[in-house]
Amino acid sequence: MVQKEIELKKVKLHLGYSGYCLAKENHTLKNGKNIEIKFFALWGLIKHPSKGIILFDTGYTHRFFKATKKYPNKLYAKLTKVVLKEEDEVRCLLETNNINADEIKHVIVSHFHADHVGGLKDFKNAKIHVSQKAFKQATTISKTFGFRKGVLKDLIPDDLHLKASIIEENSVKINDPFFKHKYDLFGDQSILVFNLDGHAAGQIGILIQTEKEKYFLIADACWNIKAITEGILPNPIVRLFFDSWSDYKSTIYKIQKFHENNKEVKIIPTHCSKTTDSLVSNKISFNDL
Repeated sequence: MVQKEIELKKVKLHLGYSGYCLAKENHTLKNGKNIEIKFFALWGLIKHPSKGIILFDTGYTHRFFKATKKYPNKLYAKLTKVVLKEEDEVRCLLETNNINADEIKHVIVSHFHADHVGGLKDFKNAKIHVSQKAFKQATTISKTFGFRKGVLKDLIPDDLHLKASIIEENSVKINDPFFKHKYDLFGDQSILVFNLDGHAAGQIGILIQTEKEKYFLIADACWNIKAITEGILPNPIVRLFFDSWSDYKSTIYKIQKFHENNKEVKIIPTHCSKTTDSLVSNKISFNDL
């Protein structure tokens, strides 16, 4: 009998969008249409019973446009057409809902691509939880080579080395039947962290439980839920932009096995709007999900 997920301490969750970029559907799915689709920059707010409000990723901010004004980063902007209203930046949305950015003490970064860390500098009081591989890449890669890996150094806080909490070093490691292991972020079974390598160096996802549902936020482990439910992978051309195509396929397989054995868990890819649109709101509420 396959082992089920452990019981989790319940938290509260809100999901929001901060901007989007345009992508081709036939790049995201091998059998997709030759049309442009919106890749929304999803972020999550987790209300923890003792740690306060925790941010999972940060979406785009207007720092993206500043960071891509000059070459070589300008190539990033040409390949990734970003659309963003200032009022949709996560900091602005928090303030509109009477939450000050300085109140955020913890930010979990799935990986260091621009649509996930665009607002990272807005949270000056936050500890930044990252994987060892993602931290190493973000702190050692050059500006010139960074854009080729989707990492814009100008978006990363200069004091990341002081704020970073390396998950593998500071969390409890637990065996897992599908991923070999996972990490109990705070040691209280409230947020479980999984390595989801492939799309980006050291990418992670998190599993949480609310009063209503259990959610697995898998970042860019896949772009469309059909990769998990139907085994339809992206066009192989995108492997040029991935950290490791073989690791990507391995991660997809692990999530598929997880899904087969945990049908009750809602799997949330960052950019699959068919999955996320019904869950997202600009009015922050911790009672809907």
